[in-house]
Amino acid sequence: METETLTFTQPDDWHIHLRDGNKLVRTVGDAARQFQRAIVMPNLVPAIDTVEDALAYRERILQHIPKNCNFEPLMTLYLTDKMSIDTIKKAAASPYIHAIKLYPAGATTNSSQGVTDFADLYPLFAAMEEHQLPLLIHGEVTHSDIFDREALFIEQILMPLRESFPQLKIVLEHITTAAAVDFVMNANEYTAATITPHHLLFDRNQLLVGGIKPDYYCLPILKRAEDRQALIAAATSGNSRFFLGTDSAPHSINSKYSACGCAGIYSAYCAIELYAHVFEQANALDKLEAFASFYGPDFYGLPHNTQQISLQKKTNLIPEKLAFGKEEVIPLWAGKTLNWKIL
Repeated sequence: METETLTFTQPDDWHIHLRDGNKLVRTVGDAARQFQRAIVMPNLVPAIDTVEDALAYRERILQHIPKNCNFEPLMTLYLTDKMSIDTIKKAAASPYIHAIKLYPAGATTNSSQGVTDFADLYPLFAAMEEHQLPLLIHGEVTHSDIFDREALFIEQILMPLRESFPQLKIVLEHITTAAAVDFVMNANEYTAATITPHHLLFDRNQLLVGGIKPDYYCLPILKRAEDRQALIAAATSGNSRFFLGTDSAPHSINSKYSACGCAGIYSAYCAIELYAHVFEQANALDKLEAFASFYGPDFYGLPHNTQQISLQKKTNLIPEKLAFGKEEVIPLWAGKTLNWKIL
């Protein structure tokens, strides 16, 4: 019997955390093996909140791209209460800065410098709209039940923001709920969302049933089974405003299994194989290329990639752990097998 091979346009990752320093060997290498471009999150310590910081970070990333890979990091700036309109203009003029990232203060990892008053930043949103600089949003409030924070953010903050700036490109990042799917489907063409592999694969039962499992702890937190089904339906629907964004966010084993149990799941090691697994389970492999390779660049106004990637239908055992700087990280699907592997 002939081995099945799936060949399609090389995908991009529209939401990834690469970290910094010696950890870039792991994260950049894994991302570049699959993706041609990636939107790089700016929530380092200190935050990447100026064009100069972003360009310096980009240079550090470039130093770790494997020689046989053609990988382009697409940089972002961290939105703070102190950001100026001049910074927005400078970012929009740079060929290397592709978006501004909004974290509500305290919502997730390294978000202490995030936004505290959305109304005060409306002049910045107006500047982003004017200069066609996308706003990427971690869409959670911080004052309610953790399972309701995304839905409340949409109702209380995102809907008024969308109405006030109808032509501002907004990406609601790593959506987790049916409410988010409904919002994007009913919003205008300047609204999109990224969907992670872990939110397509798991719900809160994997995190909580039989004991708390740190490897499944992420923010936004895993939601209900019906929310996961809504995400799968959106990802495989052929709707061009849902596209791939892994939110791959590595923490060392020591950090994940500490008292704080850092939020984040490292999916970059086998991300495209995980998406292929989800799409195959949904009988939608024919929709994978557009979700992974076309819809993201279309929304950002970038060309499609010209290179291709091939996945082969074969047993793919994911390692229990991986080197991560001077430490180790547990990848998503560790110790389990996938049915797809990059050639």
